[in-house]
Order: sequence, then structure tokens, then C-alpha cells
Amino acid sequence: MWSSVSTDFRAPSPAAEEPRSPQSAEPAEAPAAPPATRASNRRRNAIVLIVAVIVLDVLAYVFVPPYPKGSPGQPVGSISDLIQANLELPAPEVVLPVGHESPNAIAFFDVSISNTILTTWIVMAVIILIALVTRLSLRRLPGRLQNVIEFAWEGLEGWATSLGGEGARRHVPLFVAFFLFILLSNWSGLLPVFGKLDFLRAPTSDVNVTIGLALVVFVYFQFAGFRALGVRGYLGKFFVFSGFKEGLGAGFIALFVGLIEFLLEFIKPVTLAMRLFGNIFGGEVALGVITALTIAVVPAAMLLLEGLLNFVQALIFSTLMLMYTIIAVETHEEEHEEHPPMPEGNLGPPTPIGQPAH
Repeated sequence: MWSSVSTDFRAPSPAAEEPRSPQSAEPAEAPAAPPATRASNRRRNAIVLIVAVIVLDVLAYVFVPPYPKGSPGQPVGSISDLIQANLELPAPEVVLPVGHESPNAIAFFDVSISNTILTTWIVMAVIILIALVTRLSLRRLPGRLQNVIEFAWEGLEGWATSLGGEGARRHVPLFVAFFLFILLSNWSGLLPVFGKLDFLRAPTSDVNVTIGLALVVFVYFQFAGFRALGVRGYLGKFFVFSGFKEGLGAGFIALFVGLIEFLLEFIKPVTLAMRLFGNIFGGEVALGVITALTIAVVPAAMLLLEGLLNFVQALIFSTLMLMYTIIAVETHEEEHEEHPPMPEGNLGPPTPIGQPAH
């Protein structure tokens, strides 16, 4: 018995008995700051930021005083002068030729280069530069820029295919192009220099630009419809004569509904252009009025909200472009095809009653 006990006994190794030196000891982790301390730090940072914005606003008022629009150096006489100084008329300013006056109209045809056209070229140059830099920096092991671009592309591609199915994948490049151009055009109007310098203005705040974008969308989805269905097949979606096989009344109803759908095709570019122009121009007007009537803290919060709304408007325009194209390439039977109901979340078909879910 004694031998078995002595056999099981294990003497501690010298390494285990040797005390660890202070240099070899691992540093203990610093205790995390309590939630109350973190909340206090955030509150302090917010107060410091608000005070800094107010001080900057006061210094700007002292050293760069506002003046009535078109009258630099003159003192502001009333609040209306401040509001007019922060507003832009719907008609764009003509940049080239120098001295050429802009027509007194919202939409016009004039051989000139307006400030919105110049800004459009700047936005296009920025997009092309980003594309070239991304293309030249492509690596098997992606860096930060490549990760951001791939994340954005995969997100937009997933959004398009979730709405239009696999058939929408071929239209993703144009969908992404519209989204990026409109998004950067919208956000350009939120920069301080835009609207203050006469030769810079957000392109989408000009109805001429939004009409041009809408016409491009109209031509594209009409071309896609004719290419996919042919002339007879595509026009047959609107001029339906097959209903007369079921009777005279059914034939006239089908023909009348088809004519209404044909007329609605010409309403689509109008709604696209007016929706984008109205939201962007209206947002700039609201931001200008609030900037004139309040201190800089309130416009800063309004600026964040306007940036989010500009993102939503870019997504709405590009999504409608995609959906109009998907509808154009479908036959009349595919449009009215019944699909099984989908539950909320679009996760899959509903499970029949009495059947266990997998």
C-alpha cells in the first residue's frame, strides 16, 4: 500500500516552484470604463462640439459677414436678405460663354455651358478616377479600397437580383452607374462651396439634368423591350387584340387597358425627372432657409438628414430604372402570371398546415 502511494506521488518540478519575475509576468488587462464614465465622455464631447460650432459661426459672422445676394460688402437689412442669399433659383447660371445671360425659364434649350453641366463633368471625372484607381489596385489579397468597392458592388448587385431575379444581373452595371452618379450629384449640393460659387451647383437640382437622365432610362428600357420581344411582341403588350376571341366586350376592355398602359409608358420619364428634381431642389431650399434663420447646430443636423434623403432618392431612381427594364422584357403572360404567396421577409414558401417545418 505504501509503495502504491509513493508511486502515485509526483514531486513538483523546479520550474513550477520558481517564482516568476516581474518582467516575465504578463501585464494585467486594464479594467473597462464603467458605462457611466463612457456616457459622461460622450456628453462632454457633444457639448464641446456644439460650443465649437457656435464659436465658429460667430467668428464667421464677424470676419466674413453675410451680405444680400448680388451685393457683396453691403450690410444685411432683414431676414429676407439672409433667406435670399441662401436660395438658388431653379434656372441654372450660365458659365460659358462669359457674359451670356441664362434664359428666364426652368427648362430651356440654349447653346451654353451652365454651372450644373460643369458640375456634372466634375462628378463624372470623380467616378472615372475612382474606377481607374480601383482597377489599378486590384489584388488577390484586397486592400481597404478594394474591400469597400467590392462590398458596395456586391450590396447593390444583391439588391438588384433580389428584386428582379437572375434576369436583372445583366442590367446591374447600368443600375450601379445611375446610382453612383445620382448619389454623388446629390451629395455635391451639400458641400459648402456649392451654391456659394456661381459656377458650382448640384446637377440634380436642375430639372434639365433630371429630364436628361429620365430620357436615357426611357430609351434604354424601350430598347431592351424591343430587343427581347421583337417589334410585334413588344407592341402586342399594349395593343391587345386577342381578347376579341372571348367576346366583343372582353376585346374592347383588353384593348382599352392596353392603350392606358401604352400612355403610361410616356408618364414614366416625367415622374422620374420631377421626383428627383423636386426632392433635391426642395431639400436645398429647406436647408437654405433653416441656415438663414437658425445657428449652425440646427443646419448641421438638417445636413445629416438631407444626406440620408439624397441616398434614398438615388436608390429610388436607379431601382425604378431597373424595374422598368425588367417589366419591359417580360411578355404579357409573364406579367400576369400568378406566383405562390410569400411570407413576410421573403424567406420561402409558406409551410402547409399539418406539415412539419424543416
